[in-house]
Amino acid sequence: MPATPGRALRPTTKVMPGQARVYNRSLVLQSLYRDGAQSRADLARVTSLTPVTIGALVSELITEGLAVELGTRSGARVGKPATLVGFEPSAAHIVSLDLSRDVEFRGAVLDLAGTVLTTATIPREGRTGQAAAQLVVDLATELTAGAERPVLGIGVGSPGVVDPEGTVLSAPNLGWSGMPLARVLHEALGRPVHVVNDANAAALAEHGFGGAEDTGVLVLTVGMGVGAGILLDGALVRGDRFAAGEIGHLIVEEPGLPCACGRSGCLERLLAVPQLRARLAELDTAQQQEVLAKAGTSLGIALAPVISTLDLGEVVLTGPPDLLGGALLEAATTAIRRRVLPVVGQALVIRLSTLHENSILLGASVLVLSGELGVS
Repeated sequence: MPATPGRALRPTTKVMPGQARVYNRSLVLQSLYRDGAQSRADLARVTSLTPVTIGALVSELITEGLAVELGTRSGARVGKPATLVGFEPSAAHIVSLDLSRDVEFRGAVLDLAGTVLTTATIPREGRTGQAAAQLVVDLATELTAGAERPVLGIGVGSPGVVDPEGTVLSAPNLGWSGMPLARVLHEALGRPVHVVNDANAAALAEHGFGGAEDTGVLVLTVGMGVGAGILLDGALVRGDRFAAGEIGHLIVEEPGLPCACGRSGCLERLLAVPQLRARLAELDTAQQQEVLAKAGTSLGIALAPVISTLDLGEVVLTGPPDLLGGALLEAATTAIRRRVLPVVGQALVIRLSTLHENSILLGASVLVLSGELGVS
């Protein structure tokens, strides 16, 4: 049950025969994963499944190690005490990769609750094309070998346009065009692989671990490039050509600086971390604030039509806090509120991510959880 367009990440109701067993299993797992330990009777009530079905599914999950019995519920209730069942986050591990950085690729091993257990990095050293893909394989191999539990799957957040099969259709900064990254990793490691655009991974992280609302959130990632992930009503938006959120290549300056996409004046040239740090390097504090404010204003101008069109409730910025906070965030907020209807702007939340450097790693793990277990 992958994180496909238009499908809510979290199952909430039972379905009809045919899909029933897989879906209902995910329904029970989701309830345990998100709401904590419950009795079998509790699970029957919240899922609307029969006690017989719940009994069979819980037994199956316990056998697989994904659920454990935790003893009886405390308290003075009449009758036989209920035995609580809980999700077991150490049942398996997930390998997550973040390919958004300009100088290195970063990866981690996580448990099923999103706890980062180990991390590793590998220098990119400007490599692109097949050489960059081999670095990804090397990093994933190192992390998989170091996992102490069975690896449920490998999740990857990659720059560029990524299709549902895990092919990176276009990632100019990595020199990838039609790179079948999921297939390459699966053939090398023999594990399920899920690849998503890095901004979409960040959006999944905010949904799964960052407290973002289900109604409408845009998560902006600023790293080697600039992109946005969008969740509407709990479902990831990918677009007709899987390029939803590719705002980094909106032209905001004419004439402007040349961009890796082959055009000039793109938002990415103003906002991406390598370019922004290079422009700030030789400036005093006051001049740096001016540059950051200009970048924030350009960002706000680019985001305002998207926010108005989709009536979003929240915008989350993820990337280096020293760049995105302060003058840049203030200027972006001002530019957005000036350009959207008051009814939209007044309720809009614009903030920095609280997940910091692990945002894309966590989002890649959500992709695996959703794809392999149907939970998030």
